[in-house]
Amino acid sequence: MFFQIKVLYRSGMEMTLEPNLIGVDGGGTACRICLIWRGQRIEARMGGANVTTDPSGAVAAITEGLHDVARQADITVSQLRDCPTYLGLAGVVGPADGVDLAAALPLSRVIVADDRLSSMRGALGHGHGAVAAVGTGSFLGRLSDDGARFVGGWGLILGDQASGAWLGRGLLSASLDACDGLRRTTVLTDDVLKEFDGPAGLVAFARTASPAEFAAWAPRVIAAAQAEDPTALGLMGAGAAYLETALTTLDWNPAERLCLIGGVGPHFKPYLSRAVAAACVAPQGSALDGALMLAAEMAVAPP
Repeated sequence: MFFQIKVLYRSGMEMTLEPNLIGVDGGGTACRICLIWRGQRIEARMGGANVTTDPSGAVAAITEGLHDVARQADITVSQLRDCPTYLGLAGVVGPADGVDLAAALPLSRVIVADDRLSSMRGALGHGHGAVAAVGTGSFLGRLSDDGARFVGGWGLILGDQASGAWLGRGLLSASLDACDGLRRTTVLTDDVLKEFDGPAGLVAFARTASPAEFAAWAPRVIAAAQAEDPTALGLMGAGAAYLETALTTLDWNPAERLCLIGGVGPHFKPYLSRAVAAACVAPQGSALDGALMLAAEMAVAPP
């Protein structure tokens, strides 16, 4: 994706610019950074960058990425200082969350925001529609003539319904319920209890588990649901019901586009109602593309 920007000067003269840009997509499990430098696109991938659960780790991951892309471009990190930079990061719930992080980076033109807008812009481009972004965490968003609206994105402790972390935590909780006889045991719950050598091991794991560690169990839930395991089907069904409720809250209707994005999002399509599933389309780009689009808008914004 190239980022040529047309600038109209007061004199009426129009020029096309190819600015140097930096975009960052920081998820709870992995962080990606992209540098557009003299027309060349350079990318790097690092560890997770969740500002809420690990702010120092987020700074370290992004700094590592800056050094990586600078090395690939055969320049120094100091040469990146004035690049318009947009960071869409998991765990940012307000403007104050990004202040310390921005100050810790060797950059002067930085916007730190949550990852919702960059994910939605990447998926929808400049058009309207909605996204259900479901990875380690989750949120839904809709872009219309009235602007951008969002639901969710508050983290696993109080939200992130349908997310990979939510599925993993739900599986472990269901396994304990099955052990207590509160629900029917299934192949999946039996396997979980065996792998933890019983409920004590499961509880010990959950006591300190991060969202990413809970989310590591999501592929097991997805695969078991495809094999019609009742526990897994219940979790996927509950997650799909939440997504549809959130879409209704956003005033989305099936005449609009819907992009299921993130590592888990597309797996919910079989569990959505027919009308909602029929509205699903492939995203135009990634959250990283969205961050670059927003960085390009920074390049021509008034100082």
